[in-house]
Amino acid sequence: MKGKDSFINNKIDFESPNKNIVPLTTKINNGKLFIGGCSVEQLVRNYDSPLYILDELTLRNSCKAYKNALNKYYEGDSLPIYASKANSSLFMSNLISSEGFGLDAVSEGELLTALKGGVPYEKIVFHGNNKSDKELEFAVANKIKVVVDNNYDLERMINFSEYLDRKIKIMIRFTPGIECHTHEYIRTGSFDSKFGFGLENLTYVFEEINKFKNLDLVGLHAHIGSQIFELEPHRDLGKILVNFAIDAQKYGHRIQELNVGGGLGIKYTNEDDPPSIEDWVKTISESVTEECKKNNFQLPLLMCEPGRSIVSTSGVTIYKIGSFKEIPGLKTYISVDGGMSDNPRPITYQSNYSACLVKDPLNKNQINKYTIAGKHCESGDVLFKEIEIGSCQTGDLLCVFGTGAYNLSMSSNYNRIPRPAALLVSNGNAELIQKRETSEDLLKYDVLPDRFIKQS
Repeated sequence: MKGKDSFINNKIDFESPNKNIVPLTTKINNGKLFIGGCSVEQLVRNYDSPLYILDELTLRNSCKAYKNALNKYYEGDSLPIYASKANSSLFMSNLISSEGFGLDAVSEGELLTALKGGVPYEKIVFHGNNKSDKELEFAVANKIKVVVDNNYDLERMINFSEYLDRKIKIMIRFTPGIECHTHEYIRTGSFDSKFGFGLENLTYVFEEINKFKNLDLVGLHAHIGSQIFELEPHRDLGKILVNFAIDAQKYGHRIQELNVGGGLGIKYTNEDDPPSIEDWVKTISESVTEECKKNNFQLPLLMCEPGRSIVSTSGVTIYKIGSFKEIPGLKTYISVDGGMSDNPRPITYQSNYSACLVKDPLNKNQINKYTIAGKHCESGDVLFKEIEIGSCQTGDLLCVFGTGAYNLSMSSNYNRIPRPAALLVSNGNAELIQKRETSEDLLKYDVLPDRFIKQS
């Protein structure tokens, strides 16, 4: 098979990075792949592989796209909040804070990372469907706003407010009952969801909170899913949130904040066609504004929680090709030096990505079909079931695009394989933002009981 056009030739959309497969700074110099002005081959020589790379320009442009669109389309105050589960680190916390974002956390670890990374406590919200007592205590002690997800949360927040005898601001999350076309594991807005109060419970919740003078219900939250390409469900969500904010007034609550969640999809492959960040924000902003004006309801602080669409396109993962296995008449396996421990999404969600050879990003050489497998002891550890790339050999480098979200944050030490290093690239400079783990690091928390030590 002869060479064919590469997706890298696609026109770059600088205004809405989620509509690109590759980072904004992706270039081909002398036939080789460069990102952030850095030679990918040289980065691997310096930092080894597998290797996570984040492009700073793409990250910042993604943040600015949300901020600019909110300023353009929403007449009231707004606060975009980064969903840190997508990629949580001191670096990411610091970067999004510098761009004026808040942060959404779902554990004490993510809360601590946000605070240490420089996110102001008043811009952090704490989510989760099964928060521990310790996590809630940490959030309350640091004056972080808690999103109450269920009765268990509510009971404990009532106890905190009574015991501390001070005002505690909370939001409540409910399930809006909106279906959208996405993977069943990442649907969070339908009636059958582990997240949030059911609509039928909201009257009880409003009444219960009103009994306690120190519990201050300031906002409502709902989220309808992830990797969504449709705008209409988000338009519906805006209307639903406003109407329940109006209902809350009957029970003595003044809702000042509405959080529409996130969920905007990104372009992983040429077949994907997500809306732009601007169109998504416009849809949400117009929906909330129209419903507020129709009901003479004061415009609330509008919050949204993008995660994937902030960080995913900025990230790539570089692997080194190792063994080949040809099954005549069926397929040829290529194995790389990573896999499900650094990217569990293909085996978990059957997720698709785009990739190219670092030495032949434009597919100028003869094209072959390969199945690209990871190195882990699982038959399902396959990154690509069938991909067309140029002819390659052991030692060549493979670049997988769109891995900035849910790769590092979902990585593991399965088979006792250390996690990769992560780099930030910008203007020809590369900076370490996460050290590569070593095999010795994996033993740090192992404990051999004394009686076994004596026996040995």
